[in-house]
Amino acid sequence: MGPETLIGFFIASLLLALTPGPDNIFVMTHSMLRGRQAGLAVVMGLCTGLLVHTAAVALGLAILFQTSDWAFIVLKTMGAVYLLYLAWQAFTASPVSGNNGTEHRPSLIWSYRRGMIMNITNPKVSLFFLAFLPQFVVVEAGQVTGQIILLGSLFIVATILIFGSMALLAARVSGFLRRSPLFEKNIHRIAGIVFIGLAFHLLMVESS
Repeated sequence: MGPETLIGFFIASLLLALTPGPDNIFVMTHSMLRGRQAGLAVVMGLCTGLLVHTAAVALGLAILFQTSDWAFIVLKTMGAVYLLYLAWQAFTASPVSGNNGTEHRPSLIWSYRRGMIMNITNPKVSLFFLAFLPQFVVVEAGQVTGQIILLGSLFIVATILIFGSMALLAARVSGFLRRSPLFEKNIHRIAGIVFIGLAFHLLMVESS
């Protein structure tokens, strides 16, 4: 696999990360609600999920979701239920800032776990990797599994760069507004609606 292939793949990955989708919308809303560090924790959680999907493609497990309707339906239903749970949490959330000016925020592990679970329970990510990564594999070079792992790692780096920038920007824009209880309440409502929309979108997708 030559440097031209790797550079082309990395540029394609950056462009794909910039494309509006469930993950980057999730990153931005979470950053607006919880701040910069929480947004970056979500990004790392999502990228951990990408590691799992990369391994699934490398080991051939993603084919299961492509060939088994039952497995695909079970996993996407789990993902939709989790998204609805996040929507319920958003609608019932208490203000982050207390009356005394101190902030009560969930731990970064909590944010990290949110991102990881959301990504892992989306079978479309594995199917996307199954369709996208092999296009850049040079079979004649051998070590196909190693090439897929390398490509998956480059995709994760691109995701960190783009999603991390989105998290920082969203947190910066909303930082001075999060002190307003009304603004925070409206953002929670918007986040809840987004999660419900993502849940129904996930339920509607088909394996092929």
